[in-house]
Amino acid sequence: MSASLHRANRRVGVMAALMAAAMVGLAYAAVPLYRLFCETTGFGGTTQVGVAAPSASQLASVAGRSIKVRFDANVGAGLGWKFRPKLNEVTIPIGQKRLAFYTASNLNSTPVVGRAVFNVSPDVAGRYFIKIDCFCFSEQRLAAGETVDMPVSYYIDPAIMDDPVARKVDEITLSYTFYAVDKPARDGVSGATKRITAG
Repeated sequence: MSASLHRANRRVGVMAALMAAAMVGLAYAAVPLYRLFCETTGFGGTTQVGVAAPSASQLASVAGRSIKVRFDANVGAGLGWKFRPKLNEVTIPIGQKRLAFYTASNLNSTPVVGRAVFNVSPDVAGRYFIKIDCFCFSEQRLAAGETVDMPVSYYIDPAIMDDPVARKVDEITLSYTFYAVDKPARDGVSGATKRITAG
């Protein structure tokens, strides 16, 4: 075998190994990249996270405009919790910060840690549903028989009125599903959780 053919074969082998390593790296990065994409664009009804409600000038631009928000609650198989919204729906002014509560009860005889996943429908409204604080930002630990109120601080971004498709939405559904956490990251509950006595 000539030296040039040997070098060419080695180059092809190195390129194949680099491509294989790149594919493995992309496979590991796919989930966090997809999550980042959804959080940035609101794709699939992913809500956004904000730090404060809109300014007075933003509110003035949507004065008199309101939208209905429905609340949905679900529990994954094997969790053993009862989970429901305090109110099924509200009509709120666009841009104004609101607080909604869900109630969760652990029906088990042992403590259970759960984590809520969420989405908004219709999907196009996801990028305009802004959560300032939410029980879904962290794991929730409920003692045996414990009942807690879990708040969500949110608003509808006035920018929804600048979107030719989203501005036609007159009702948004915020849906949560709680799942059991097999290996909890920490003990305790979100600082946003307001504990109440079990009934």
